[in-house]
Amino acid sequence: MVRRRFALAAALTLSGCLAVACGGNSENGGSGGGGDTAAKPVIGVDYPRSDTDFWNSYISYVPKSAGELGADTKTTNSQNDIAKLTSNVQTLVGQGVKAVVMAPQDTAAVAPTLQQLESKKIPAVLVDTRPDTGNAFMVVRADNRAYGEKACRFLGEKLQGKGKVVMLEGDLASINGRDRTEAFNDCMKQNYPGIKVFGEATNWDGAVASQKLSTVLTANPDVKGVYMQSSFALAGTLQVLKQRDLLVPPDDPKHVFVVSNDGIPQELKDIAAGNIDATVSQPADLYAKWALSYAKAAVEGKTFQPGKTDHDSTIIQVRPGLLEDQLSAPLVTADGGTYGDIPSVKYDDKSLWGNNLS
Repeated sequence: MVRRRFALAAALTLSGCLAVACGGNSENGGSGGGGDTAAKPVIGVDYPRSDTDFWNSYISYVPKSAGELGADTKTTNSQNDIAKLTSNVQTLVGQGVKAVVMAPQDTAAVAPTLQQLESKKIPAVLVDTRPDTGNAFMVVRADNRAYGEKACRFLGEKLQGKGKVVMLEGDLASINGRDRTEAFNDCMKQNYPGIKVFGEATNWDGAVASQKLSTVLTANPDVKGVYMQSSFALAGTLQVLKQRDLLVPPDDPKHVFVVSNDGIPQELKDIAAGNIDATVSQPADLYAKWALSYAKAAVEGKTFQPGKTDHDSTIIQVRPGLLEDQLSAPLVTADGGTYGDIPSVKYDDKSLWGNNLS
């Protein structure tokens, strides 16, 4: 993803850090405020799950970001269950929150919850996922199509445009799973038609991913690449490769090139060790920071418009009533090289959140 910097004329800072394109009924734009208001805004945060390293990292960043922004939070955990998310949001509303931050994993079924919040004039900020229908104050996520393209470019170059790869898809009920899958397939067809892709749906389940990878490898022992759409499949993938004597250094002819998504500390360690070859660093820290920033801005009556920001991202209008701040998510590799036209960051770069998690 090409990094951009831009500041529009009408911008203020939110706790000294937020400057984005603003308009509508907020002439001075941005997000003012900070910790000097008479009362801290209370923001409801529903955690989507706590069974992956990525989401546990996000959960750890939320209270830190809230403290820095001068906001109070009330939290729930929907445990990857849309019915529980609906109930949790009702609970948070009953507790008097002024805005809700959530990350629905089923992006179609969340529409009624968004409608409920809109009817009560409680702004919603979505993290990581974009609703298929319905409005929200802001979506904070990275360009998930770029995730799929970056993985494709890396594997396509490593395999020199020929061979077989397995894509361990997430959940196609999620916009993230669809974006990553479609972009990877489109990129392969356009740029590397000599590579055969085995697309395997996993519902973001590590055990399912392991079983399906093993099945494909049994029928196709010449597979040379694996694209995991999330680190949920990391441990199982490495175990399957080890069992088949394929967990070998990158310079070994038997090496299977593995690309992941998330940028968790373990992925960075595995790149250093030569167990996997690349990941896309999904910014868990920035998801927490900017989701809470926008929620606080919404409570303060600020509005935003499409445009580039001063935090290396771009706000796009997905459709009327829905804006999305697409944060930077770099490709991370062992050498920091360029693959196709995609630059990468070396695994030990200190700018990566996975190298700074305390």
